[in-house]
Amino acid sequence: MKVKTKNILIMAGLLLLGFLLGWLFFGGDRDAASAHDHTAESGVEEVWTCSMHPQIRQNEPGKCPLCGMDLIPLEGDASEGDPAVVAMSENAVKLANIRTMTVGRQVTEKKLRLNGKVVPDERKVYAQTTHVPGRIEKLSINFTGEKVRRGQTLAVVYSPELVTAQEELLQAHAIRNAQPELFEAAKQKLRNWKIGEAQMDNILENQSPLQRFPIGADVNGIVTERKVEPGDYVERGMPLYEIADLSAMWVLFDIYESEMTWVKEGSTIKYTIASLPGETFEGEVTFVDPLINAQTRVATARVEVSNKDGRLKPEMFASGEMHIAPEAASDKTITIPESAVLWTGERSVVYTRETGGGTPSFKMREVVLGPSLGEAYVVKKGLEEGDEIVINGTFTVDAAAQLAGKPSMMSPDGGDSGAGHHHGGGTPASGNTGERKMPERAEISPEARHATEQVARAYLRLKDALAGGDAPAAGKAVGDISAALDGADMSLFKGTSHQYWMDFREEAATYLERMTGTGDLEEMRRSFKPLSESVIRMAHAFGPFSVTLYVQHCPMADSDNGADWLSLSREIRNPYFGDKMLKCGEITEEIK
Repeated sequence: MKVKTKNILIMAGLLLLGFLLGWLFFGGDRDAASAHDHTAESGVEEVWTCSMHPQIRQNEPGKCPLCGMDLIPLEGDASEGDPAVVAMSENAVKLANIRTMTVGRQVTEKKLRLNGKVVPDERKVYAQTTHVPGRIEKLSINFTGEKVRRGQTLAVVYSPELVTAQEELLQAHAIRNAQPELFEAAKQKLRNWKIGEAQMDNILENQSPLQRFPIGADVNGIVTERKVEPGDYVERGMPLYEIADLSAMWVLFDIYESEMTWVKEGSTIKYTIASLPGETFEGEVTFVDPLINAQTRVATARVEVSNKDGRLKPEMFASGEMHIAPEAASDKTITIPESAVLWTGERSVVYTRETGGGTPSFKMREVVLGPSLGEAYVVKKGLEEGDEIVINGTFTVDAAAQLAGKPSMMSPDGGDSGAGHHHGGGTPASGNTGERKMPERAEISPEARHATEQVARAYLRLKDALAGGDAPAAGKAVGDISAALDGADMSLFKGTSHQYWMDFREEAATYLERMTGTGDLEEMRRSFKPLSESVIRMAHAFGPFSVTLYVQHCPMADSDNGADWLSLSREIRNPYFGDKMLKCGEITEEIK
């Protein structure tokens, strides 16, 4: 019995030993083969990129040299079936905050926000004049804002001419029976000076001329301006006061050129007055100015309002709003947000998200836009109801398309992007300066170049102030740029350079005006983009300068539409985001 049990234990041990040896020889080979296969697979070069700056290519993980974000593996393009489609990883879509919406039809309505002010009705503004020449002896109304009534004495005038005319009347009265025509002529002369019949009868009765003549108010109203002082000599017809009837007022709203097609006589404006909080007024446009102010580039729309209670005062600020249906109310049109559109010259493009497949894929599509609705556009052609479009992160998708050689905003036919050329140091694979339309370089004198350098130096101080978040310094730099422009001698620029300088000066003045007087950094940064574009064109036209200027670009500025600026240093200091994303950007060009 013991022998049998012993044999069973020996057989079990041998069986266990066999399993162990089999695992060592065969299982180990499979693991080795698997490890070998894995090594072979991992031998394929892995590329790491930045979801926000897809032009960055590195062979190992790390940080993006532009924005400091963690690099992610670059996945293969899953859209090889359609050469116009660009694919992005789910992770890249999330990090870039790419959002889409489905296009639909709706009743379109444009909302205009208007700024204006209260002014007196010009038809009820009266210039109170003197009807006799002489010296102002006394002013009964000594300050503006005082109420006057018709017939009220405003001033007393001593007039030697009037005294002489009265003496002529007395002499003509004495011989009136012999020469009645002479007597009538003497009376008519006094009538022309606003001497009434009662006053002339009083002169004849007393047989003594008036030495001082009272000037009476011709209308009721408020004195808005006093034009004389006691002791002044005045001529006949010279204004003494400006009197306005403020029982009816105008509210004048500024209308920009791009908005003039929307505002018509009969349009309704709802508006509020800053000094009357909680109240909303409504009025009808009674007149639209057919002329544009050459300085402000705006016209005015007039709303007439009754002011019998006197609550409205001249120069009060008003904020108005108009709701206008550019299409017939029964028609539903396709509208898309402004952030979905990329503009390049005469073309407008959007990116649609393609259906099918697990990888997010996008395709550029050219559209024809209708009227602007403020923050949206009517689409006349290029999109259909149900299309899904990118409304946030559009510029990021376009950058990915450019790098992948797909059709993009700047390359509608696609082309080589250089994406296969990896820069281990994280250097951008490509720039975008070749697409910028620049003027030909103009020959200018050293004095003219000095004037342009003064503008460039002031601009660079503005850039540094915006990057540092220093609003007072930015405001001072804006003033310095304006002073440099105003101080430049126009005669220094000849021929083509003169036209270049005139165009630049006009453009820059427009943007500087928007930045002047505001302490809001974000407001200044919005105008800094077009100002920078003008300065870059100026630098191309009038360079080279005594130093190298670097054109730098941030693709995330201006709601992912991208923006450029000039810098003296290669170091990136982003003026559009400041310390939020100070290092976000890249050098796209050098102006030497």
